[in-house]
Amino acid sequence: MSNNPLIDYTGLPPFSKIRPEHVQPAVEQLIAAGRKKIEQVLAQGDFSWKGLVAALDEEDERLGKAFGPAGHLNGVAQNPALRDAYNACLPLISEYGTEVGQNEKLYAAYQALRDSAEYSTLNEAQKKDLQNTLRDFRLSGVSLPADKKAEYMEIAKKLSELTSRFSDNVLDATQSWRKHVTDESLLDGLPDVARAGAADRAREENLDGWLLTLDFPSYYAVMCHSTNRELREEMYRAHVTRASDTGPDAGKYDNSAIMDEIISLRQQEAQLLGFSSYAEASLETKMARSTEEVIGFLNDLAVKAKPQAQQELAELRAYAAEQGADDLQPWDLTFWSERLREARFSISEEELRPWFPAERVISGMFGIVEKVFGIDIRQRDGVDKWHEDVRFYDVVDASGEVMASFYLDMYARTGKRGGAWMDDCLGRVRLRDGSLQKPVAYLTCNFAPPAGGKPGLLTHDEVVTLFHEFGHGLHHMLTEQEVSGVSGISGVAWDAVELPSQFMENWCWTEEGVAMLSAHYETGEPLPKDKLEKLLAAKNFQSAMGMLRQLEFSIFDMRIHSGLGGKTIAQILDEVRDEVAVIKPPSFNRFQNSFSHIFAGGYAAGYYSYKWAEVLSADAWSKFEEEGVFNPDTGRSFREKILARGGSKEPMELFIDFRGREPSVEPLLRHSGIAA
Repeated sequence: MSNNPLIDYTGLPPFSKIRPEHVQPAVEQLIAAGRKKIEQVLAQGDFSWKGLVAALDEEDERLGKAFGPAGHLNGVAQNPALRDAYNACLPLISEYGTEVGQNEKLYAAYQALRDSAEYSTLNEAQKKDLQNTLRDFRLSGVSLPADKKAEYMEIAKKLSELTSRFSDNVLDATQSWRKHVTDESLLDGLPDVARAGAADRAREENLDGWLLTLDFPSYYAVMCHSTNRELREEMYRAHVTRASDTGPDAGKYDNSAIMDEIISLRQQEAQLLGFSSYAEASLETKMARSTEEVIGFLNDLAVKAKPQAQQELAELRAYAAEQGADDLQPWDLTFWSERLREARFSISEEELRPWFPAERVISGMFGIVEKVFGIDIRQRDGVDKWHEDVRFYDVVDASGEVMASFYLDMYARTGKRGGAWMDDCLGRVRLRDGSLQKPVAYLTCNFAPPAGGKPGLLTHDEVVTLFHEFGHGLHHMLTEQEVSGVSGISGVAWDAVELPSQFMENWCWTEEGVAMLSAHYETGEPLPKDKLEKLLAAKNFQSAMGMLRQLEFSIFDMRIHSGLGGKTIAQILDEVRDEVAVIKPPSFNRFQNSFSHIFAGGYAAGYYSYKWAEVLSADAWSKFEEEGVFNPDTGRSFREKILARGGSKEPMELFIDFRGREPSVEPLLRHSGIAA
């Protein structure tokens, strides 16, 4: 057997032992083993659950355990050699996945299990997994003629390469731009935390002064607080032209042609399968039943939100004009919005940072989920990690047994892609030998690290982000399913997968929750009542403008994946903005060139899922509002009826089981402060 650390390891990934040269050989070896296993299963003819599904799931698990950690490292600790190794494996993985999905004999074997007497003895999760598998065979082109199958496979391989290149270009463009500042007056208005972070980044590169970057903590601090309008404009232009044909790196990391090819190939793929568009094909695995239903849902919200958004923008313009800024440009909007927020509510995000030190927020978040869901979270030392900042925790049930674990990687750094996300390291599954593999999650954020001798201090908005990702993590970790295809977030309809994450955000907006999350990093005092009241009062500041922005992205996503109709991606985005937006970006803005969610993530023709699931989460939270936000019975019900069930049942059925009825949009509008 190979001595490659990515093959056949037990327990947690051996991160410190993984080298770029390990990745491709491990993947090739495990793909070969997978092909051999399929041949053996088909030859033996044992098309029982254990002989077919469980046997092949275990083989897939081995491949996932090898490639998953390499993919994670590529996102959080990337270097050129690792990137090359990761990208070299993508076409191999894609080709193998498509090959399996188009295997007619294997498809027939799964159909045989469905039609057998054993099917009636399978549990709910097993039946749902089998249904999903048969559906996925069809969506992989199993019924296509040979030439069309080959065409589908080539498209799938090409798409895996293009989406990875898109993501790489965004990371490279983000890290390419930097501004070395030696005149401190250029930093006027920047909070101490941002200055200290910029000074630390400069020191890391043996520079004097300060280093500003397009990493979100640095960029946002400038846009929100810098009194230097020229600096704001410079950074804005660099940020919104990343990976495009214009801006400071014009053409160097340009994603324009890649985007066109991705959209074209997705459309070809969908048409091969008999769908009119990629959007239509994508809904086969979602709650929404048609593109018309999705567009109608989004347009309805836009109609409700737009009048209030127009009023919010008029108030912003009037306020800025009163301060002498009557020529409001895109690089001014965030700055003056924060000033208006401060003036109206006498509160600012930066002012709140000292009360949200990372350690307090983490322990408070754990305390909340422990009270609500009846679990305990304990840090474990001695676990192999990829960076010294990373921590590892176990989730312990009421009996004291470890039921799940997770890595927490909080801070931004070089080589780490931006944003925040949860990903699965290991899924909960009952193996054929009877043992239970317990779930392990990766929780990743990009907050400003400790700097200037101070601990990591979070804005309240960052606290909300942390809760959001932890909600995804709880969905993965508190599952009780033992079939890999429906365990945790696996098999959950994409437009329902945001329900637990958005639901968890609500505790950040309760008096009881904030009391557990806040303690001044120097004095230990909780957030004063007057500041808490101002924070809660400011919750829905410019909420309609924020909602319209999300709706703009969602409608744009559905439109480009429903067929371009001879138009360019940029033209469709402009049309959507004409219909929906109250703020029109300048012509040089290339937001779409770094829209990784839909061009490199899992949200293609699915970005609407954020709003769709927000209806579910707001209505679910309204039950807690009625029964008590720390009511253990309500928490137990949510855990048992939503989190524990994973993808074992349709999400609407799970929601009705929890809420007692179908979801209503009213709680979302009420929580957002938007009149119905």
